[in-house]
Parts: sequence; structure tokens; C-alpha cells
Amino acid sequence: MSLFIIDLLQKTAWYADAPKPYSAFHIIFSVTGIIAAAGAAYGLSRLSARKSSGNFHLRILFLCGLILALGEAYKQLFLYYIVDGGRYDWWYFPFQLCSMPMYLCLLLPLFSGQTVFRRIVCTFLQDFGLLGGIMALAEPSGLLHPYWLLTVHGLLWHVILIFISLFISFSGLSGRTGKDFAQTLPLLALFCGIATVINIATRGAADMFYISPYYPITQVVFHSIALRFGNAAGIGAYLACLCAGGWLCHRLAGILNTGQYK
Repeated sequence: MSLFIIDLLQKTAWYADAPKPYSAFHIIFSVTGIIAAAGAAYGLSRLSARKSSGNFHLRILFLCGLILALGEAYKQLFLYYIVDGGRYDWWYFPFQLCSMPMYLCLLLPLFSGQTVFRRIVCTFLQDFGLLGGIMALAEPSGLLHPYWLLTVHGLLWHVILIFISLFISFSGLSGRTGKDFAQTLPLLALFCGIATVINIATRGAADMFYISPYYPITQVVFHSIALRFGNAAGIGAYLACLCAGGWLCHRLAGILNTGQYK
């Protein structure tokens, strides 16, 4: 089985110079992807409004989670067998902010009868999914690889995050108020706590949520803050901006959120 997988991975290891940030490829892919995501999200939200079963929304989101999981499985296998020669690189462990929609979309059907918690999860997916998708496409250096399928995977992943966010917003699955946003912050704190455990357990080999205590935060701007005022200040400023960005996305999504909660 492993030989079959390795052979399949080798056949898809299409190597070329990595695309440059803000190149024609990056811009066309991003703009086209965002337009397609918005159109699909709106169309499916209108279709779901005509369905008699409220679970149609959850099926769409679960399908998104399944697509993300299959793509992540391919990425992890490709990195392990092709890029790193049978050595696992914890740097690519799938527990970043942009990885959370994969897990949450797969878990959502388990909470189909728990309206309050489902609304909190959907609000988190809407706000922080939109933030992660937009920011990654706006600053794509970590997504552009010399292997084309890895590049397409990275860009498409964040387009799907934007679709998930807009679909939730158009469908009225999320909360609109400041209280609704505040209820997502304990979930964010939980994920940051898990990320910290992973970072410590791997002794700095992983940098989940970019809050490793072993070296200055790697994100631009916040790296400079960490160098000047200490890593705790850099991480604190980063998390504060993360929350502020989530709030801005919450307000933006609130303008679009005209559907009724199902």
C-alpha cells in the first residue's frame, strides 16, 4: 500500500519555480477564487433556504470539512514522502488557525441538536475563517511552493475558508451581535492553549498559531515587536490583532447576514 501511495505522490510531484507573491498567477487565482466562492456561497445559501430540512446547511459544511481533510491528508503524505524523505516535519502539523475549519466542519453534525453551541461554532467559522482566508491570500508567501499541487492546495484551501464564511453568513447560521462574537473567544483561547501544548511538546519544532515560546514570533511586524520588547509582547500584540481582525470580519459578515437561522 505504501509503495502505491509513494508512486502516486511521485507522479503528482510536478516541480517548477515557485510562483512569486502578487504575480499574475497569484492575483488571478485569488480574485477568481474569491468571486467563485462568493457566488457559490450565495447560490447554495438560497438553495438551502428552499430545503425543508435544516440539516442541508450542515451537510454542505461537513462536505467542506471532508474536502479539506482529504486535501490535508494528501499534503501531509506528500511532505512526508516526497519533500522530507520519510521524516516528519512538525512545522507543517495541521493545527493553525486556518486548520480549524477542517475540524469544526467535520464535527458540526455531532452538535446538530445543540443550537447555542452550533451558533458559536458557526460564528467562529464565519469570523476567523474569513480573516484567515483573506490574510493568507493577501500575504501568500507561505503558500507558494516549487511543487504546483502544494501551491494549488494552499491557495484553494483559503478560498474554501472564504466560501465557508460567506455561506454561513448568507445562510444566517451565525450570530450578529457583539455578544455572539465574544462567545467565540473562549473557543479561540482553547485552540491557542492546545497549540501551545503542541509547541512545547515538540520543543519548538512546531509553531502552531505562531505563538511558540522558543523563539520570537515569526509573523511580520510582530517579529519586530518581539525583538524589541520580548516575545510575550509580540505574541500578545499578535493575539490582540487577531481578535480585532476577527471582530472586523464579524461586522462585515453582519452586513451580509440577512438569512434566518436554521
